[in-house]
Amino acid sequence: MKKLLITFLFSCLVLSSFAQPGVTPDYANLNYAGDNLEAHQLDIYLPKSGLSKYKVVVIIYGSAWFANNAKSMAFMSIGKPLLDAGFAVVSINHRSSGDAKFPAQINDVKAAIRFVRAYADKYKLDTSFIGITGFSSGGHLSALAGVTNGVKTKTFGKTSVDIEGKVGNCLSQSSRVDAVVDWFGPVDMSRMENCATVKDAKSPEAALIGGAPADNPDMVKLISPIFYVNNKCPKFIVIHGTADSVVPYCQGENFSKQLKSVGKLAEFISVTDGQHGPVTFNEGTFKKMCDFFSKESSSKR
Repeated sequence: MKKLLITFLFSCLVLSSFAQPGVTPDYANLNYAGDNLEAHQLDIYLPKSGLSKYKVVVIIYGSAWFANNAKSMAFMSIGKPLLDAGFAVVSINHRSSGDAKFPAQINDVKAAIRFVRAYADKYKLDTSFIGITGFSSGGHLSALAGVTNGVKTKTFGKTSVDIEGKVGNCLSQSSRVDAVVDWFGPVDMSRMENCATVKDAKSPEAALIGGAPADNPDMVKLISPIFYVNNKCPKFIVIHGTADSVVPYCQGENFSKQLKSVGKLAEFISVTDGQHGPVTFNEGTFKKMCDFFSKESSSKR
């Protein structure tokens, strides 16, 4: 866990090099849950093209699920290219694994999406298209949001979880998303250790579920997007670096194969020598992300 935290902090420094000084949210620190938690805040960034409303991409930071207030870092990392491509960028916080155990995190993501739909007119949002993207644990949550479109609860074995949740005051709204870009997210927690088995009881996954993965096989499946893939999912792009030492490359590779088997993979982008952020984040992969969302949104009128 210490190694992962060090890697995460280093990645934050690298990612900050992509930041554009002076870019501030048009709407900051909006609470999407109707409470006073910083973990339930989001920022909205709007293009300056003068339109009455803009199609939406929700973005989620990576933190191994340890952070509850890194929405600004998410925008610095991957938000500006999307803003420049003409999307309203909604950067969200979510509860950390220290705040609450799974499924709190995906409940928060879905609550934020419902909030976006409920207040679309107020914040100049065109919710005929809502894409979602994130990196590392944010990639996990983005992927999970995509593969659970329309899923209220899920059961594996004898364990059930409430995926949709009841966070916030916009429960009549849909939490569906229309397209997903997964940046090196952990998507199969049963194969995080050397692409073969679960991590130990000190891993971020253990903190997320509140127990050792080896002792909780049903929960391991419940937190893993790969086990939810079906032909009703939206289209995905999966991006992963071959030199990622935090989330094994096989995670992106195997997830892509599963998505392809049901016709939902738009592209698997393998970045040679790409690490967990550095090298994998580059102008080419940012353009791929933006072009994909633009193509998918063009079919939504």
